[in-house]
Amino acid sequence: MGKHVVVGAGQVGSHVARLLAGQGHEVVLVSRSGSGPQAPGIRKEAADAADRERLARLAAGAETVYNCVNPPYHRWAEAWPPLAASMLAAAEAAGAGYVILGNLYVYAAPDRPMKESDPLTPPSAKGAVRARVWRDALAAHEAGRVRVTEVRGSDFFGPGCRDQSHLGDRFVPRLLAGKPVRHVGDPDQPHSWTYVPDVARALVAAGTGERSWGRAWHVPTGPATTYRAVAERLCALAGAPAPAVKTMPHWLLRAAGAFSPMIGELEELRYQFVRPFVVDSTDSQEVFGLAPTPLDEALTATIAWWRERLAAAA
Repeated sequence: MGKHVVVGAGQVGSHVARLLAGQGHEVVLVSRSGSGPQAPGIRKEAADAADRERLARLAAGAETVYNCVNPPYHRWAEAWPPLAASMLAAAEAAGAGYVILGNLYVYAAPDRPMKESDPLTPPSAKGAVRARVWRDALAAHEAGRVRVTEVRGSDFFGPGCRDQSHLGDRFVPRLLAGKPVRHVGDPDQPHSWTYVPDVARALVAAGTGERSWGRAWHVPTGPATTYRAVAERLCALAGAPAPAVKTMPHWLLRAAGAFSPMIGELEELRYQFVRPFVVDSTDSQEVFGLAPTPLDEALTATIAWWRERLAAAA
């Protein structure tokens, strides 16, 4: 068992920390606020991940550093370069492996299922930022300075997924209350949805073995399912009324963006929701022996998580 440093205590980082601690590893969970789960084996540290010297001290002696940070969409261009450079430098200084939580924005608008071998030709500014993070890390790996890998998922859902998830704050609570939901694109297009606990399992598998380094991997993700079908299945499992699923008009998305930075940033990603957006995770499933959580199991856990929080809030 060794020391692992998880940077970011949000919807993914907390799951990763719990998994690693459960395997008997020493875990240092780093976030700006020092937040995160209370569990044996997890030491929480408050630090700015862009502070290279501080992060390097925290990473000293680590086997692996996990980049699980997620700045607000509207700050990616300014926030990501110093954060990524700091984490890469910390892993290099510690002689640790470096595992990056990535996404599918780095690929072109797809006309077939996306694979890890697809070229990095992002059609959005946010995708260009993430492609640069990976290229810089891979260049360091190829130069022999540090071992790196990136684990990419599609749109996240599951326990802990809130305002930055299409199946989060604006989806589950409304469906449970019998209210309509609105999708930013076509609710009948096939779309890959990645379950957050599966993300954590893939990151831990990549960071605790020797087969992952030097390339990217996709999180094991179940068959593509439309937004409407996910809503219908969630309501059936929850015993909630049949859902009213509507489309947010494009003009309304643009207008809402003037008042909400988060919604405004969705405009350049809308291409992902008006055509099939499907990920192929065959490689990671075969190499790491992982499988995506069945949709019904994932939705049942998501419903339980939300009901617990809604009851506490009431």
